[in-house]
Amino acid sequence: MKIDYVFEFSDSKQLAYQVDVERPEVTDEWADENAEEWARLEHCQCTNCPLGKSQKYCPAALDIQRLVADFKTQPAFQKVDVRVTTPERTYSKHTGLEEGLRSLMGLVLATSKCPILSELKPMAQHHMPFASNDEFILRNVSIYLVQQHFEMRGGGDPDWDMVGLVDRNKRLQLVNQALWQRIHTVCEGDSNLKALLSFFSMASSVSFSLESQMQKLKAVLDGGLG
Repeated sequence: MKIDYVFEFSDSKQLAYQVDVERPEVTDEWADENAEEWARLEHCQCTNCPLGKSQKYCPAALDIQRLVADFKTQPAFQKVDVRVTTPERTYSKHTGLEEGLRSLMGLVLATSKCPILSELKPMAQHHMPFASNDEFILRNVSIYLVQQHFEMRGGGDPDWDMVGLVDRNKRLQLVNQALWQRIHTVCEGDSNLKALLSFFSMASSVSFSLESQMQKLKAVLDGGLG
């Protein structure tokens, strides 16, 4: 599955990206010729990184390298027109660059070969551009509970209390923090940094306040049932 993003700036400049959800891993040969130094695995490596020393580059860093280069001088507050085309439909929004880039960066990271970020791949396969925090929580919880349903049907021990979901997002926070440190030194503008921070804040809402987020969802559902 391929998803297209097009950013159009006020001066009519366009930047276009196509994300292949099932893309192959970047080879070391390609990375040796094209990777920036900040993409090396040992550069600001995540404290919970499971990759061994035989891995030369951070898979997530390689995947966002072009985005960081393209947007490194851009201010996050500027307005852009973003068009997103999935196999099912097309979305468009006039929004701040931060929101559009957060949506694209989240898709790229969730489909990277990073063992931790790839836990988000089911969400990427049902990508929702420009998702609000409430939508992120609803999709995160819904997909996790569907996974637990199939765990139960397979004879396993389902995690209905969603302890694993909280743990997953704690792991994601550590990855996001390390990625932010990776790109901090090369960004002159703030769009990349704010996009990552926005993505980070969503993961944080699952880790630190899942119960309160669930109560908000309950209020909405109760209202719909009344």
